[in-house]
Amino acid sequence: QVLLVESGGGLVQAGGSLRLSCAASGSTISSSVMGWFRQAPGKEREFVAAISWSGGSTYYQDSVKGRFTISRDNAKNTVYLQMNALKPEDTAVYYCAVRYGNWLGRSNPRLYDYWGQGTQVTVSS
Repeated sequence: QVLLVESGGGLVQAGGSLRLSCAASGSTISSSVMGWFRQAPGKEREFVAAISWSGGSTYYQDSVKGRFTISRDNAKNTVYLQMNALKPEDTAVYYCAVRYGNWLGRSNPRLYDYWGQGTQVTVSS
């Protein structure tokens, strides 16, 4: 069992930055794929970014490429999402998730094993 706790969300103006953190406890995440997803009101949960167990591979949704950066610190059992140049359309609840599987399923939320409770990100225009 893994407990994931997100933090770092909030209200920011368009063009601003936020850094989300996801701290894991209960079990190590060092051998897992970690992902960030988001869900806006009335929309399905969508993939944002993923990082391999070593941090050597990352993958992003096209709309956030060049603006968001996913990273991890396995010694701290923590994953981060640095979000720059935020846009109003980035407004959503952001969730982190852990996948104890291979890299191929990195963007499919159904293939993730544990989820955090989410943190709200609101970008004003």
